[in-house]
Amino acid sequence: MIQLQRILLPTDFSEFAASATRYACAFAEKFEAELHLLHVLETHVIATPDLAMGMAFPSYVEESRAAATKKLQEALDPSWAAQRKIHRTLGEGSPLVTIVRYAREHDIDLIVLGTHGRTGLSHVLMGSVAENVVRKAPCPVLTVRPEGHQFVMP
Repeated sequence: MIQLQRILLPTDFSEFAASATRYACAFAEKFEAELHLLHVLETHVIATPDLAMGMAFPSYVEESRAAATKKLQEALDPSWAAQRKIHRTLGEGSPLVTIVRYAREHDIDLIVLGTHGRTGLSHVLMGSVAENVVRKAPCPVLTVRPEGHQFVMP
């Protein structure tokens, strides 16, 4: 018998993540599981000859953190979330590393992840966080494409 106690929903707040959110919430409800909502800020120092940009970088990061924290609070329907155990976390660094590390450290049973569904050259150039999470995750991963078949309860 499958028991899901902790579900991880990494989000970038895009339309792709919104599709995955519907699935993660349905699984959390069905299994009465905790839902772990994770957003990862990619903070990279960019080498630039413009010294002013380097000075502005800390304030940009702080603004990004504040905006992401607000979005994490607004990402789920409040009436639905009030009935559930929700963990909201803001991580920083590589999305792949942060997602996999979070799943290991919190003993996650299932990761539900939206995918952009890129193919061909754009996939080669952009890579795929979802594909790499599937390869490295310590638990099953459900990837959700927004334009595909949608799950409907009978």
